[in-house]
Amino acid sequence: MGSRIDALKNLFASKNLDGYLVAAEKNLQYFTGFSGGAALLMPAEGENVLYVHGVNFEAAKEQTRNAAVELIKTGEDFARKIVDHIGSLKLQRVGFDSLRASTYLKLKEFLKETQLEEAEEMAWQLRKIKDENELDLMRRAAEFTSRGMRKAFEIVEAGLTEQEVAAEVEYAMRKSGSDGVAFDTIVSSGPNSAFPHGGCGDRRLTESDFVVVDIGAKYRGYCADLTRTFVIGKPSAKQLEIYGTVVKAQDMAIEELGAGAEAEKIDGAARNCIEKMGYGGYFVHSLGHGVGLEVHEPPALGPTSRDILAAGNVVTVEPGVYIPKFGGVRIEDTVLVLDQGAEKLTKAPFSLTS
Repeated sequence: MGSRIDALKNLFASKNLDGYLVAAEKNLQYFTGFSGGAALLMPAEGENVLYVHGVNFEAAKEQTRNAAVELIKTGEDFARKIVDHIGSLKLQRVGFDSLRASTYLKLKEFLKETQLEEAEEMAWQLRKIKDENELDLMRRAAEFTSRGMRKAFEIVEAGLTEQEVAAEVEYAMRKSGSDGVAFDTIVSSGPNSAFPHGGCGDRRLTESDFVVVDIGAKYRGYCADLTRTFVIGKPSAKQLEIYGTVVKAQDMAIEELGAGAEAEKIDGAARNCIEKMGYGGYFVHSLGHGVGLEVHEPPALGPTSRDILAAGNVVTVEPGVYIPKFGGVRIEDTVLVLDQGAEKLTKAPFSLTS
C-alpha cells in the first residue's frame, strides 16, 4: 500500500501540488486498504492521516496501512477538521479526487491561503494499471463469476423465473467464496433481453426465448463481469445468425487488444463486424469499460474514447445486438491487457443452448 501512496506523491510535481485529499470510497480503499474512512489527507511531506467516524474507528485502526487514523468525534465539523490540519501544514495547493459540493464549498470558504485543485485523474492514472496483488484478487473474482455462469448453464430452462435463475447463480458464486455481487444480477429473457440493462424480474422463461445472463462476483473489493446468452429450446436461424455475429465481434475485438492499442479502434473492430451483418443499428452501447475496485471505471472502449491501452489494464469486451420486441444477445468477458495480446480472466463456455 505504501508504494501506491508514494506513487501518487511522485505525481505531485506534475500538478504543482504539496498535498492531496482523497474522499472517494474506492480510492480510500486503494490507498489505505480500508474503505470505511471519510477522507485521507496526504501531504507531500509528513504523515498521511485517515479521518474516520466512530462507527469505523476500531476497524480502521486494525486495517489501515500507511496512514495514521484520526477520529471524527460525534458532532465535530469534519470539514473544519481538515481545514485546521491543512492550515497547520501550511499547504499551498491541494489536489482532490471527488468531494461533495457542500464539503468543497466549506473548504473553499475557510482555506484562505490554500488553493484546491480537482485532480481525480491522478488517482485513476494509478488505479488503471493493476499490480500483481490486484490481479490475483481479480482472478479469484473472475473464477467465482465463471462458476456462477456454469451454474446458469446447468439450470436455465423453461418454467424458471428470471429471479430464480439469479438466485441460484448468486448462491453458486457465494458458495465458491465470493464476497457478494459486483452489481445487480441481470437475467433478461424473451423481449426483456432486448434491453441491455433489463434487470431481473418475475417473468418465466419460455421456449424460444433469448436469455441474457450478466453476472459479476466481488472478492476483497475487486470485481469481475461476465455475460452469456442462451436460447430455450432449438434456436431459429435468425437467433443463430445474431449469436454468431456477436461472438465473432468479440473475437475480433479481443484480437486487437494489447499495450498501445487505441480504444476507439478496438470498439470499431467489433462495431464493423456487426454492421457488416446488418445489425449495426442494434449495437447501442460502447464495447466495454475498465474493471477493478469498481465494475465501471477507466479506460473506456467506445467509439469516442481517446484512451490508449496499457499492460495491466483490465477491461470488459461486450458487444451486443438488441432488437426491440424480438430479443437481444450480449457476450462479455473480463480481459487483462498484456504487452502483446490479452488474457481472458473469465472463463465460461460458449453455447447458445444450455
